Amino acid sequence: MLDRQCQGTVPEKPHLRFENPDGGLYYEECLTRAGFDGAFSILYHRRRPHEAMPVDTARMTRAPEPLDDRQLYRRHYRTLALPSGGATLEARRPLLVNDDVVVSVLRPAAPDPTYVVNADGDDLYFVLEGGGVLESPFGRLDFATGDYVVVPKGVVHRFVPGSTHQAWLGVECRRGIGLPAHYRNAVGQLRMDAPYSHRDFRRPLLSEPLEPMLSDIAVKRGEVLHGFRAPASPLDVVGWDGTVYPFAFPIGAFQPRVGEVHLPPPVHATFEAVGALVCSFVPRPLDFHPRAQPIPYPHSSVDVDEVLFYANGDFGSRRGVGAGSLSHHPAGIAHGPHPGAYEATPPSPRTTELAVMLDCARPLRPTADALSVEDPDYHRSFVG
Repeated sequence: MLDRQCQGTVPEKPHLRFENPDGGLYYEECLTRAGFDGAFSILYHRRRPHEAMPVDTARMTRAPEPLDDRQLYRRHYRTLALPSGGATLEARRPLLVNDDVVVSVLRPAAPDPTYVVNADGDDLYFVLEGGGVLESPFGRLDFATGDYVVVPKGVVHRFVPGSTHQAWLGVECRRGIGLPAHYRNAVGQLRMDAPYSHRDFRRPLLSEPLEPMLSDIAVKRGEVLHGFRAPASPLDVVGWDGTVYPFAFPIGAFQPRVGEVHLPPPVHATFEAVGALVCSFVPRPLDFHPRAQPIPYPHSSVDVDEVLFYANGDFGSRRGVGAGSLSHHPAGIAHGPHPGAYEATPPSPRTTELAVMLDCARPLRPTADALSVEDPDYHRSFVG
């Protein structure tokens, strides 16, 4: 899928210097994705953004520090109990970590004071509460409650929250994220039986930067922030085309599959990362065979750790969870409905649940931030 936006004329061939009608020069910058065939974008700048010089920013990212916790537990974290405030760099609270992903919660309350480049991986966000603007050289991307926002690795960007009341799930995918391959045809287009279409995804709209004089850039590499200062705004762009750019996707646009009997969670796959699958649980009819039991059965995930981030509390199979709850069920430990769920009043034929699930191939380890908001009784809730 090739997108293009421009102000004026841009060249058809890449890697050419060319003049604008005023006699000035435009320069281009190419963003490429290793491991994603044909994935690239070209930005047409008025100036030379690559002339940015290192500066001492004295800023450090909140590096994930997983604990050597060898005791396997079903865990539940009340993430909205974490402190809020600051820009996205300071607000990021890593909770679960492995070599493929870092699962965090953010509650930012201020615009990013610099532009940011994550050179460690792609970033996926789910907006539980709030919204705002994502700025990048590709333009302005508005996002709101219920949106996924994807920021590819290496893209200069800046978040400007629309209010001080925000709550986001963040997943840093260290080896890339994209749409599941089985939703695409041989030339890369979404198939008709995919659970979404191209029109459901929102791309940035080319626009002037909100802070024209801002030129500081913080590059995150190896969990350390390196500061640079450009001679002009890195958002000083006249056009772009290609396949690498930030985008938003509303979880409500996901069209779930349903069946007479229980379908396995991978049918809810929304994004695919190396070592992780991201699924969306949205309102839908439950199993409708006359003898079906709509409440999910207890099960063990033998190959993956399962993480569930609740966007509302409408889960008939579990009590004590609500918006902002995050559960972690390690591979090999059975989990399922609350005791007594099958004997209770017959469930509704529909569910209004809303949640984001991650299936992670490598074991996830909690951080100190996670354990600070852990529900100590969650593991015991499976036995009485």
